[in-house]
Amino acid sequence: MTQENEVDLIVEQSVGLIDRRSLMKLAGAGAATAGLLTAMEVPAAAQYAGAWDKTFPQSDLVDHRKVSYANRLGINLVADMYSPKNLDASRTYPALIVGHPYGGVKEQTSGLYAQTMAERGFITIAHDASYNGESGGQPHFISSPEAVVEDFSAGVDFVGVQPLVDRSRIGVIGVCASGGFALAAAQIDPRMRAVATVSMYDMGSAMRDGLNHTMTDDDRRNALAAAVEQRWIEAAGGQKQYGALPEVLAADTDPVTREFFDYYRTPRGRHPRATTSMSVTGNPSLFQFRPFDHVDWISPRPVLLVAGETAHSRYFSEEAFAKAAEPKELYIVPAAGHVDLYHRTAIIPFDKLQSFFEEHLTA
Repeated sequence: MTQENEVDLIVEQSVGLIDRRSLMKLAGAGAATAGLLTAMEVPAAAQYAGAWDKTFPQSDLVDHRKVSYANRLGINLVADMYSPKNLDASRTYPALIVGHPYGGVKEQTSGLYAQTMAERGFITIAHDASYNGESGGQPHFISSPEAVVEDFSAGVDFVGVQPLVDRSRIGVIGVCASGGFALAAAQIDPRMRAVATVSMYDMGSAMRDGLNHTMTDDDRRNALAAAVEQRWIEAAGGQKQYGALPEVLAADTDPVTREFFDYYRTPRGRHPRATTSMSVTGNPSLFQFRPFDHVDWISPRPVLLVAGETAHSRYFSEEAFAKAAEPKELYIVPAAGHVDLYHRTAIIPFDKLQSFFEEHLTA
């Protein structure tokens, strides 16, 4: 089956055995608060003009080009590289690697962050994670914590050999699940001189514990049993199954799913390569992913954890902050929900991110 056929199948079939909606219900996410746009605010809007296929407008202050490079596992990664216009070729600049949310692509949130930080003087790349988007890795739409953590180090490899980049001044930004993956990468790659996360998710905890740690031992065993049963089906030549956001909301859809739907399934964030689909058989690989266990290893390099005040995911950042060593900072964005910090440029704390990296990526 080709990748295109698989995408069609994902759209046509019902949501997978351990899909995001089921997980949120299991986790008791009904109390979560979704950040909604006010009528007067204009977020980063989808624009598909010519070759520009991002969900945000192209900046006149930044040069953009598509690049590719291999990670340590031999997977070809595709990224968008953003650079301030009119760079001085006689000097070098700090660089940032930006990772996208789980199930997203570089044309969405991470690209918005990368382009905006390029406007502020950084050379940046926003990559598609392994097995997702335009990057390689077959089959597509599977979870592999080792690969997506490695992708950040591969990004450092790539930008660090660019002639205008100062390889001693490289930082990373991880949004949503990429926040957890970025922390894990920084623990073992000291070339990442400063780390910032935004609306961070610990996907390991989300899978094995549910939101707010509400999964029971029986829930966990049942989830794993369902995933390995699907492995038997696929081993026998049966149909692959994927978990994804629903295409249509139901009356009883929980608030967290509604919040993600409001981005991924509407013009403000929809992108044809961001199906949000991930293979059910890949979910168990995340159960043992624990990015906070050694987050103190990042010290003495600094960590900035950004979370929305009303975000259902805020506690992930608080847990990481509690385990991190100095220097560390937890920055709470007033009245912001989880997805608000994907695209609402009026409240995303770009000034804070800029000052953090300018301070810690000094020449």
